[in-house]
Amino acid sequence: MENGMKMETPSAPAFESKNEYKLRTFQSSLNLLAHILIGIVVGSCLFFAYRNGLPLGNMAIHIVLCVLGYHLLMAESILSLSPYNGWSSHLRIVDKRRAHWILQILGSGLAIAGSIIMSRHKVTNWDSLHGKFALVALVFTTVSLVNGLASLYAYEIQKLVPLPGRLSKVTHICFGIVAFGASTISLCYGFQNNAFRNFFGQANTETLIGLSAGFTAIILINPCITFVARLIALCCM
Repeated sequence: MENGMKMETPSAPAFESKNEYKLRTFQSSLNLLAHILIGIVVGSCLFFAYRNGLPLGNMAIHIVLCVLGYHLLMAESILSLSPYNGWSSHLRIVDKRRAHWILQILGSGLAIAGSIIMSRHKVTNWDSLHGKFALVALVFTTVSLVNGLASLYAYEIQKLVPLPGRLSKVTHICFGIVAFGASTISLCYGFQNNAFRNFFGQANTETLIGLSAGFTAIILINPCITFVARLIALCCM
């Protein structure tokens, strides 16, 4: 009692609730930032691809398909499962998974098509760092897409054979992380292309590289945490 007034101290549950609120706000803000960065990077790439108008050349088609596939649709596919994602946070789990799969299939299809178009256009493929990381992204995207079918029916598989059902989810997350990470590294090396650098300038090009690294880190935080948690749970079986 001080000055006739009772001094109240916050209870532990209230304190924890306040911390959780701050954490949710922070994570939601990061999620919003990721969407903004995606818009800037994807928009810049599309602006560059369409700089000469229509019809698009093979290089421009490659840029459009791969950027939309990897860094718009597949990025949103990963974010759709986040509890802090704006457009999918209100969806039921089953609808989140459905949205995840639709976006992943569309994104993978565009990215694979864009890679094939470019490989057919070039005489020598996968020789540059951009191409090598693009190949890694292509392989892991394809494997992740196929592996995802097993992950989609992981519950049914798990009832029959406990380990493979759980393992398919872990590998699907792992393949997805590698595919998306490699696609961003490939994109950043692509930004170093002379035509792109001359069009946007060195400072803007480096800014786009930084923004790409930023939204990739934000997007992959939850999958990495989930992967580690499920891997530990799998090892402790």
